Amino acid sequence: QVTLVESGGGSVPPGGSLTLSCAASGFTAGTLNMGWFRQSPGKEREGVAWIYTGDNGSYYANSVRGRFTISQDNGKNTVILQMNMLKPEDTGMYYCAAGGFGLVSATYNHWGQGTQVTVSA
Repeated sequence: QVTLVESGGGSVPPGGSLTLSCAASGFTAGTLNMGWFRQSPGKEREGVAWIYTGDNGSYYANSVRGRFTISQDNGKNTVILQMNMLKPEDTGMYYCAAGGFGLVSATYNHWGQGTQVTVSA
């Protein structure tokens, strides 16, 4: 059974940084594409970043490219989302997901419970 557990959310002022972690279990590290998504009240879930097992590449939404970095520690089966230069519009519940493709949430069938990120002065 695939289990994903996010941690690292919190409240920071604009321009601050946060590091989110996703501890995965139930599958061999590096065998499933991994993604981070976020959702704000009243908005649809939005893809933020993902790692493709096919080329080990990292891909980002335009809104976060250059500010966020996704990485994977296969030894620990953990996916990290380093978020820098945070903006108020980055506020939302952040979810880790596994087994899908790209930034399309409907393709992912494994989800964590989410961790809240709030960017506010």
